[in-house]
Amino acid sequence: MSSYKVLDVNDDLPIRTKGAVHSGKVRSVYWLTDQDSARLITEKGYDVPTGTELAIMVISDRISAFDCIWQGENGLNGVPGKGIALNSVAAHWFKLFDDAGLAGNHIVDIPHPYVWIVRKASTVRVEAIARQYITGSMWRDYSKGVREFCGIQLPEGLKAHQKLDDVLITPSTKGIISGVDEVPEVDDVNITRSNITDNLAAFNFKSEDDVARYEQLLSEGFSLISAQLSKLDQIFVDTKFEFGYVEDADGTSRLIYIDEVGTPDSSRIWDGPAYRDGKIVENSKEGFRQLLINNVPDSDVLLNKDRMPEREALAESYKLPQAVMMSVSETYVGIASKIVGQSLTIPQDPRSEVIAILDQKYGLID
Repeated sequence: MSSYKVLDVNDDLPIRTKGAVHSGKVRSVYWLTDQDSARLITEKGYDVPTGTELAIMVISDRISAFDCIWQGENGLNGVPGKGIALNSVAAHWFKLFDDAGLAGNHIVDIPHPYVWIVRKASTVRVEAIARQYITGSMWRDYSKGVREFCGIQLPEGLKAHQKLDDVLITPSTKGIISGVDEVPEVDDVNITRSNITDNLAAFNFKSEDDVARYEQLLSEGFSLISAQLSKLDQIFVDTKFEFGYVEDADGTSRLIYIDEVGTPDSSRIWDGPAYRDGKIVENSKEGFRQLLINNVPDSDVLLNKDRMPEREALAESYKLPQAVMMSVSETYVGIASKIVGQSLTIPQDPRSEVIAILDQKYGLID
């Protein structure tokens, strides 16, 4: 057995909530009762308006790829330290965004490395994606002759992994968008800027100016992270941001960063020296994707969306060797330690720690 107890199940903690726990691929969100939200805002002095809804957001060590969750041998159903790596990196970038005056974010407190307390935001239904290099799915499509991406024309003659002249904004849908003729009703489909501006309400934007604002915040955030990573001789290849609206005390609505930013899960990060030597060394989840492609019995199951039932069955039955899960752990914890400037300590039993802190210091455990 592994010496680590990974936090693989994170939607069953005994946190006092209103309504059901919302569990995504990696994070689970526990909406607090109105009484607990009001109490914490007062007790902790959070800088949010009275009446703001708060949630406990707990990250897991699960690893997803190709829309499935993957598990390891010997009960290692997650990657040790992955959760703490993602949270530490995102919180680091959020702080730098604040220092640079870009925009606020949804975090109001960090009780434990696996836990954020966040404020409720009205989510914009766009995955805000920025790309500085042609790689991944964009390269696969380009190599088949596609030249238009999200309404942007790419020139002929580009090579795999080449740096682009400009950072491209290539948005996709967050969830299923209904009632927009040009946008298929499926999750995560590429869209154009005009798709958004012609259908503001469908994408939950309040104005066309806010579309320009999200693009500005995406570009500025990308540039800041890229510049900081370059100091570590790491390359910021592409990334995904998410945005939402919150209300200030005076009732004005403001666009902020939500979810996570600049993490090895939401971004591609390449090793600079290797890239200059003509090689791609991934310091992000893309390395895990490639590892799966190279190790599963039939890689087409992962790449072919028409074979989704087979893919789901494979993910349930296939167990990755413990050594592979630990190598993925080294990638995540290694790049996170570089970014935050200090070694990360992986908790031996994060679940017990989280429950104890939320009980003793926040009074949220039933």
